Amino acid sequence: TTIEFGICSMEEVNGVPKLMDLLDEPVPGVGTYEDFNTIDWVREKSKDRDRHREITSKSKESTWALVNSVCDAFSGWLLMLLIGLMSGALAGGIDISAHWMTDLKEGVCLNGFWFNHEHCCWTSNETTFQERDKCPQWKSWAELIIGTTEGPFAYIMNYLMYVCWALLFSFLAVTLVRAFAPYACGSGIPEIKTILSGFIIRGYLGKWTLVIKTITLVLAVSSGLSLGKEGPLVHVACCCGNILCHLFTKYRKNEAKRREVLSAAAAVGVSVAFGAPIGGVLFSLEEVSYYFPLKTLWRSFFAALVAAFTLRSINPFGNSRLVLFYVEFHTPWHLLELVPFILLGIFGGIWGAFFIRANIAWCRRRKTTWLGHYPVLEVLVVTAVTAVVAFPNSYTRTSTSELISELFNDCGLLDSSKLCNYDNANVTKSSNELPDRPAGNDVYTAMWQLSLALVFKMLITVVTFGMKVPSGLFIPSMAVGAIAGRLLGIGMEQLAYYHHDWVIFRGWCSPGADCITPGLYAMVGAAACLGGVTRMTVSLVVIMFELTGGLEYIVPLMAAAMTSKWVADAIGREGIYEAHIRLNGYPFLEAKEEFSHKTLAMDVMRPRRSDPPLSVLTQDGMTVEDVETMITDTTYSGFPVVVSHESQRLVGFVLRRDLTISIDNARQRQDGIVSTSRVFFTEYTPPQPPNSPPPLKLRGIMDLSPFTVTDHTAMDIVVDIFRKLGLRQCLITHNGPDLTFCPSFLQPLAGYYHKEGHSEARGSDSQPGPRLDPLQLMV
Repeated sequence: TTIEFGICSMEEVNGVPKLMDLLDEPVPGVGTYEDFNTIDWVREKSKDRDRHREITSKSKESTWALVNSVCDAFSGWLLMLLIGLMSGALAGGIDISAHWMTDLKEGVCLNGFWFNHEHCCWTSNETTFQERDKCPQWKSWAELIIGTTEGPFAYIMNYLMYVCWALLFSFLAVTLVRAFAPYACGSGIPEIKTILSGFIIRGYLGKWTLVIKTITLVLAVSSGLSLGKEGPLVHVACCCGNILCHLFTKYRKNEAKRREVLSAAAAVGVSVAFGAPIGGVLFSLEEVSYYFPLKTLWRSFFAALVAAFTLRSINPFGNSRLVLFYVEFHTPWHLLELVPFILLGIFGGIWGAFFIRANIAWCRRRKTTWLGHYPVLEVLVVTAVTAVVAFPNSYTRTSTSELISELFNDCGLLDSSKLCNYDNANVTKSSNELPDRPAGNDVYTAMWQLSLALVFKMLITVVTFGMKVPSGLFIPSMAVGAIAGRLLGIGMEQLAYYHHDWVIFRGWCSPGADCITPGLYAMVGAAACLGGVTRMTVSLVVIMFELTGGLEYIVPLMAAAMTSKWVADAIGREGIYEAHIRLNGYPFLEAKEEFSHKTLAMDVMRPRRSDPPLSVLTQDGMTVEDVETMITDTTYSGFPVVVSHESQRLVGFVLRRDLTISIDNARQRQDGIVSTSRVFFTEYTPPQPPNSPPPLKLRGIMDLSPFTVTDHTAMDIVVDIFRKLGLRQCLITHNGPDLTFCPSFLQPLAGYYHKEGHSEARGSDSQPGPRLDPLQLMV
C-alpha cells in the first residue's frame, strides 16, 4: 500500500511505514565545501572509491560501460599531458616576453621592435666577437632621442628612460593585480601548500588569476625589481591544472583527487621554471605536497617531462638548451675545497635566517600600518629606488638571470666579461682551459661592484618579496649566493696563485696549474642561499645540477645545502613559505614540526566537564525547528548524532553545511515540511501520529563512521592521525561509544598545536575567513 503526500511518498514494509529518502537523489550543494574551509580527506577518498567500484561493476554489463571505464582510467594521464603542454607553452611565452621587455628599458631594435638585443644582433655583419652586443640595428634611447651614445647627456637620457620604463612596467603590474585578480600577487607557493593540505581558497587557481598572473609576471620581472619568475610559475602551472580539472568529472567533483593533480602541476611549474623535470618532482614531494601517493609520483614525472619537452620545442633562450644556466667547468674540485664550500653553506644559512626574520617583520608592518593601504605607492617607490640604485652598477642593471649566468661562467680565452680580464701575458695554452693567473684591474673593479651589488640585493629583496605584484624568491636568493660565492672563488684563486707553496695548496695546486674554479664557488653559494631561505635539501641539489649541467659537482652542492639547512634551522625552524603561511593565518599542520606537549586528548578538548552540555542531534527526537535553532545558536562546523540525550551513544556525524542545505532543499521540494516536522536519522521511520506533518529523513547526509579516539589517547598520536589521514574532525569518546563528557565547544587542534599549553579557538568554521583551523577535536 502506498500513501502519497504530494511528491513525498511512504510505503509500508512489513507493516512499518518507510519514508522514501529524498537524498537518494543528489541534492545540489551537499558534500561540497564553503570558501575558506578545509576538506574532509577521508570522505573524499571514500567517495572516489565508491565511484570507482560503480564504474568497475558497470563495465561488465555492456561495451559502452567498458569503454567508459577505460576512458576513466586514462583520464588522469590525458590531464597530465594537457597540463604539461599548457604550462610549457605559457612558460616559453613568459621567458621570451620578459627578455624582450627587459631589453626594452635600454633601447630598441630598428629591424623590428619585437626583437630583443641578442636576437637583433644575430644577423648583423658588423658585430664582432669581442663586442657581440653592439650592432647598428640596435639603438639605445639616447642615440634615438639626442643622436649620440657618448657624453653625460647620453648617460642621463639612458638613465631616465631606464627608470621611466621600470616605473611603467611596475605600475601596470600592480594596477592589473589590484583591479582584476588580487590573488595574483606574491609567490603563490605558501597558498599552494595550504591548498594542497586541504584548504579551499575559491578563485586562487581560477582563470582570471591565471591570465593576470601571466601578464603581470612579465611586467614585474621586466621592471628590474629584485624578484624572479620561477616561484610564480608554480602558481601558474597549478592554475592550469585546476582549470583543466573541470574537463573531467572525476577531478571536478572530488577535492582530494584534484589535489593530486595540483601536486603534479607544482612539479610541472618547477620543471618549466628551471628546465629541471626531476628536480620539479622532488620539489613537489619534499616542499609542497601534503598527500603524494605513488601514482601521483608517476604522473608528476610524466607531466614534468611533457612540459620540459614543450619548453625545449619553443626554445625561449635561443641556445637549443633546456637548462637556464648551462656551465662547463674544466677542472675537478679538490677535497680541501670542501672547507670554503662549507663556509658558503654557513653564509647561506645565516643569510636565509636573517632574510626570513627581516621579511616577515616587514610584511607584518605592511599589514598593521598605513603602508598596507597604499600598495601601488609602495610598489612605485620600491621600483624607483631599485632602478635609481641599480642603473650605475652594470651587475645590478642587467637582469638577475643574466647576472647569475655570468657569475657561473668559467672564464675562457674568448670571454669578454670584466670578471675574466686576467693578466694573460704568460698564458701559453692553446686550449680554452686557462691556468690560475693574476687578476687585472677590471677584475678588482668587478669585485667592488659585486660587493656593492651583494649588499643592495640583500637589502632590497627583503622589502620586495611580498608586495602586490608577482614575486618569486628563487632567483634573488640564488643571486645573493652566487655573488658571495664568486667573490670567495676569486679570492681563493688569487690566494692559490700568489701562495701556491702553502701547505694547503702544495699537494694539488702547482704553479701554472688550473686549480680553482670561481664559477663553481658561485654555483655552490647560490645553492647555499636558496637552501637557507627555503630549507630544501634533496630537491635543491637535483635542481642545481639539472639547472647547470654540473653533474660531477653533487658533493659540493650537498655539503653546502646541508650546512645551510643546519645553520638556518639552528637560528629559526621555519622556512620562508612556512613563515608566510603562519603570518597570513592559514590553517596548516606542518609535517616537519614535532609535537612536544605531553598531554592527552582529554586535556585539549573543549569544553570542560563543568561547561554546558555538548550540542548534539538525536536520531529521532528533534523537529526541524529544534535543528534550525541549534544551527542558529552555535557556530560549529558539524554535530554528533546520538541515540538520545539520556543515552548518548554515538550514531554518526552531520556537517553543518549539509544539514542546512538539506533542510532548505526539503522545504522547497517536499510538500508539508514545516517547523514541527520530525527529523529522522534512522533507516526506518516509526509510525507517525494522525494529522502530523510529514517527517524529514536525513540519514543520507550522515557520516555513519566518524573517526573516534578515546579520551586517554596521547596528543602526539592525535596530531599524527590528523596529519596522515587528513581528518576534518575527530570525536572523543569515553567508555566505548558513549559521549559521556558533554562539551558544547569545538577546540581547533591547529590553534592548540602552535601555542604553548592550552589555548582557545582562533576562529569558527561558520565564519569564513583566512584564520580558520582545519582540525577540530571534540568530545
